[in-house]
Amino acid sequence: MLPPLPLAYLNGAFLPLAEARVSPLDRGFLFGDSVYEVVPVYAGRLFLLEAHLDRLAHSLNEIRLADPLDRKAWTRLLETLVARNDGGDMAVYVQVSRGTDDGRDHRIPPELKPTVFAMATPFDGVPQATREHGVAAVVLEDTRWARCDIKSTALLANVLLRAQAEDVGAQEAILVRDGHVTEGASSSVFMIAGGVVRMPPNGPELLPGTTRDLVIALAHDAGLPIEEARFAPEALAAADEVWISSAMREVIAVTRLDGEPVGDGRPGPLWQQIFERYQAYKQQFTT
Repeated sequence: MLPPLPLAYLNGAFLPLAEARVSPLDRGFLFGDSVYEVVPVYAGRLFLLEAHLDRLAHSLNEIRLADPLDRKAWTRLLETLVARNDGGDMAVYVQVSRGTDDGRDHRIPPELKPTVFAMATPFDGVPQATREHGVAAVVLEDTRWARCDIKSTALLANVLLRAQAEDVGAQEAILVRDGHVTEGASSSVFMIAGGVVRMPPNGPELLPGTTRDLVIALAHDAGLPIEEARFAPEALAAADEVWISSAMREVIAVTRLDGEPVGDGRPGPLWQQIFERYQAYKQQFTT
């Protein structure tokens, strides 16, 4: 992963990232009482910004925290951050915590001033090796909390699941709860069988993916049948193709699952079609 770009935003000021400081009494630090978003930027333009701000608003509402900025202010802030880091392709990270309290108290205090932080990291696109060979994944029990629709910074379970996957040479953990697939540790999951694109339905068990929604729209435009329904890990293991998607992974093929090949062990033809449509959509967006 590339190091972050030098300029960040914190509580009303643009400043060098190395100089940004947050109190140890910030509730994001003490409790993970904060939410975040990651917004792709292509050729200096924020990609799917409205969808990301919609999801940020949902997360803030669900943790009972008023949005500290309106849409115009968020857009102005993020566009300025991109421009001051010289534009180009990058990932913009945004975090909002409930703010800094006088001490450590589980009770939600009234009228704290939220902490707003944003930074940017260069993005080189999906690596050529990933496009050609796909990635490996393993199926693991979903040990996360019950409100995965909130994009919380409390990601310890996700971090440990991803580490467990990496222990066996995989790049992602695909999670199972109560006998059905939910999502990846840091991605949405698609299963393709018999030409039908299937994905788990949105709900508290998984994060509503902005990139997932775009992939669904691209699949619809391609005339592919789409089904939003639960499926078991056994069905996933028998799929013709498996995809994962996220803001910075875009959409990539899973070619090995629990050490066994998915399909013929190479990125499949439907993934290739959707990947090309994704790149074309980006190109259209930036021109």
